[in-house]
Amino acid sequence: MLVRDVMRRPVLTVDERATLRSAYQVMQDHHIRHLPVTRAGKLVGIVTDRDIRLAVSPLAEGGPRHLEAAVGSIMSQPVLSADPLDPVEEAARLMRRRKIGALPVLEGEELVGIVTGIDLLDALVILTGVEKPSGRLEVRLPDRPGELGRLTQFLGREGINIHSLLTYPDDPKTVRAVLRVGTPMTHQVAEMLRIEGFNVIWPPQKKG
Repeated sequence: MLVRDVMRRPVLTVDERATLRSAYQVMQDHHIRHLPVTRAGKLVGIVTDRDIRLAVSPLAEGGPRHLEAAVGSIMSQPVLSADPLDPVEEAARLMRRRKIGALPVLEGEELVGIVTGIDLLDALVILTGVEKPSGRLEVRLPDRPGELGRLTQFLGREGINIHSLLTYPDDPKTVRAVLRVGTPMTHQVAEMLRIEGFNVIWPPQKKG
């Protein structure tokens, strides 16, 4: 999945000369928290509702700004951005590393979208297939070639459709495979996998 698949467009922007009051009103009216800031139509910064609240607070460094102050006086710059063809996980990694809540999306110098933390959560929901009627399996596999294929081939032979499949490192020698499968009867599937020798983490084995 790419950034272009989850970014929001068209993008609301604010000119750097706009007042803090007007920028905050735009955010309130459109229920957003981030506004790219432009100069002559080009991206030069970004401002958030939190930036404005802090700027006008009595606790602001150097004293509170007036609501008629220009957005350009408090915007974050230079602004980090994403490309429409960036993988969503790369955008998520950048946002996490830099502790920011949104990335404007640039195609060349043209602002074509914005991706936020909520958009990345939406991407996670889509990638995991959780909104489809399905069941969840989690299996610990040895981290070596062929193990994931062995799991998917077994499910295929049993006529079990896989809606989504994600893997992540568990420890230096194993990985966990998290699957959404086309049946709610995951306890039965899990027992079949255990009989086949797979280490099933979820659903847990029934007692008794």
